[in-house]
Amino acid sequence: MKNAQGPGPRRFGRPGGWQQADVPDASDAAEWFAGRLPDDWFTGPATVEVDREEIVVVGELPPVESAESGSEAAIEGRISRFRETTRGDRMRIADEAERRYGRKVAWGVSLDDHKTLFTHLAVPVMTRLRQPERKVLDTLVDAGVARSRSDALMWTVRLAGQHSEQWLAELREAMAKVDELRADGPQI
Repeated sequence: MKNAQGPGPRRFGRPGGWQQADVPDASDAAEWFAGRLPDDWFTGPATVEVDREEIVVVGELPPVESAESGSEAAIEGRISRFRETTRGDRMRIADEAERRYGRKVAWGVSLDDHKTLFTHLAVPVMTRLRQPERKVLDTLVDAGVARSRSDALMWTVRLAGQHSEQWLAELREAMAKVDELRADGPQI
């Protein structure tokens, strides 16, 4: 079998596990967007995050310069203006990136302490839970913390991510090192 990235045998295993066997490599996505985005959109380089299904590009907007610069209305207005005036260009750039990387592209902006994501994916995830885990989710629903088991699961994943970010970063670094070693090893 041929590899989606070029000639040679198809590689199984990471990066990304078996689910990404046919997804193009997106390790250069941040550099590609840095070269492709107009210089006047953001105050600095955009943040580019990639997963199996989506690339999310978020840039910092210039501050609102008026008497009401920090007001909610001024911030919402600036974000809305950016979204509308850049829509055509963002769509063209997203189409190029989607062809190149085989993933959908979502956009977002940050301004002061506000972060707004425009249309982005909410990907369904199937899991099987035993009664003790279901009870945790049902407690969150019964307490009004979440509207459904699905919302409760999303809430717990976010909470776990916040409290384990350092460990997850170390795990990602270790996986990258394993990928490097695997690439340097003998080709079978």
